Amino acid sequence: MPDNGASRDQRAHISTCENAVADRTTDAFGPGTPEAHVAPEGTSVPVPDPPGDLSRPGTAATTKAPDVAARRAGLLVTMVLGGLTALPPLSMDMYLPALPEVTDVLHAPAATVQLTLTACLAGMALGQLVVGPMSDRWGRRRPLLLGMLVYIVATAICAFAPSAELLIGFRLLQGLAGAAGIVIARAVVRDLYDGVEMARFFSTLMLISGVAPVVAPLIGGQVLRITDWRGIFVVLTVVGVLLTLVVWKWLHETLPPEQRHSGGVGDALRTMRGLLADRVFTGYTVAGGLAFAVLFAYISASPFVVQEIYGASPQTFSILFGVNSIGLIIVGQINGKFLVGRFDLDKVLAVGLAAIVLAAGALLLMTAGVFGEMGLVPISIGLFVLMSAMGLAAPNTNAQALMRTKHAAGSASALIGTSSFLIGAVASPLVGIAGEHTAVPMAVVQLVCALGAVASFVGLCRPWQHQTSRTTAAR
Repeated sequence: MPDNGASRDQRAHISTCENAVADRTTDAFGPGTPEAHVAPEGTSVPVPDPPGDLSRPGTAATTKAPDVAARRAGLLVTMVLGGLTALPPLSMDMYLPALPEVTDVLHAPAATVQLTLTACLAGMALGQLVVGPMSDRWGRRRPLLLGMLVYIVATAICAFAPSAELLIGFRLLQGLAGAAGIVIARAVVRDLYDGVEMARFFSTLMLISGVAPVVAPLIGGQVLRITDWRGIFVVLTVVGVLLTLVVWKWLHETLPPEQRHSGGVGDALRTMRGLLADRVFTGYTVAGGLAFAVLFAYISASPFVVQEIYGASPQTFSILFGVNSIGLIIVGQINGKFLVGRFDLDKVLAVGLAAIVLAAGALLLMTAGVFGEMGLVPISIGLFVLMSAMGLAAPNTNAQALMRTKHAAGSASALIGTSSFLIGAVASPLVGIAGEHTAVPMAVVQLVCALGAVASFVGLCRPWQHQTSRTTAAR
């Protein structure tokens, strides 16, 4: 199994093979040089010879051309995969401001309309288990395009749904199809990158996925100023069409035929069972899922805690929510641009998990009244630290887990995504278990999940063993 991506050998390998990685990226997202191709694991990627005599006039400009092409290809990678990653949160959160209107128009109870959110979330969780193995068998491109087409149809039908029951059913289908973007985006990153480069790219995707939930309700609110709730699904349909066209035109296949799995459902299940049998992969997956549950608990409880218990206005809550998201984004970018490659990924992950535990513990003490009556400011600081630390935990657990699964990146991505959504979905309802007058349940859920993530990281991943093996290899 591949070892930790922050090892000295891997950093050296990535440094010496930078041009080869650029060739692989260019080939996947547009025509590159004739020699460029995605090589099977364990083989080298041919790199073109230098173009002629460098002392001749004009040669320097010629040598810069591949660098420009590689940068453009890298930007295209980010845009396409970022769009696929942002589509699910847009589908979930653009719809939030319209819930009261949907309740009135469809003459349905609020609890029934809330099921439209649950159905979409459940679809995203379960859809990844289907699409991931499909992408390992048939490649990334075809399942992704199929999923996008189904997403477009389901979203368009949601716009004309005459009843809450039909809306729930097609929101479920929308989530199932939208899961293709989540799982295949991660698998494509695994196809194109390795080691610290993969961790850096996940931090870049976190920038986009962190912005999307913040701007989505704002976009939904503006759409409602000019149309009704059905217009939100029309906008999502248009976004789906545009993104599908971008994928069809520019996303080339990143999984070579010789690396695909030829088996059926039974083979896919055996592959997943084998992945879960890998103690370290399971450790990173569970740790990432529990950390994600901390985030879900925050999203579920913070509107109630900030507005109802601490008396903030909706505008103040929106500002605090945005500030916390910005903190997550900034720390994620610090992780990708400054920490990854300079420090061991396990050490960076350990710092992130420790910060989450400390913040959750402080929130529990404050909400339980151990320090007396606490106002909104200390609570907001604790939530900010907790959210910001997610920028160290989320990308590094994904990278560490996927680094061990080059042979089945689609199935591994499906397990990672499904576990995160399911654990988060279980944790979210628990934050209101003690009623509407205390924030203690939110802090308890966050602390328990954070401690569980640390236990999984320490007990299953056992990072000190990675460090020992790297030290031995270096000697």
